[in-house]
Amino acid sequence: MLSSKKKAILAAQAALDRKAHHLVVLEVRKISTLADYFLICSGRTSRQTHAIAEAVDEAFRKNHVRGGHVEGAAEGSWILMDYGDVVVHIFDDPTRAYYDLERLWGDAPRVPVDEGRDG
Repeated sequence: MLSSKKKAILAAQAALDRKAHHLVVLEVRKISTLADYFLICSGRTSRQTHAIAEAVDEAFRKNHVRGGHVEGAAEGSWILMDYGDVVVHIFDDPTRAYYDLERLWGDAPRVPVDEGRDG
């Protein structure tokens, strides 16, 4: 079973493999009961946000991570993937700028994404 931190990094790597940009992983466990980690990233088009979501889902399935309530996939401007201890937010640029989750969760430490990357 993967730790929540390893799940967040796995999701980040999958998102980056689909060219997600402005990717941030926030450790929110000490300031929120919602999750341990938030992954926030952007895609340039709704096609790309969907591709990022599919990549995260596939990476989690391959690593036996279950759960995953998904919202917003129909529109693609903000796809939220809730895995309990890890919540993935995939935005298009205008929607991300509007909600500005990094500012909202500004007290949360950022987790380096290359932590745990193979090689």
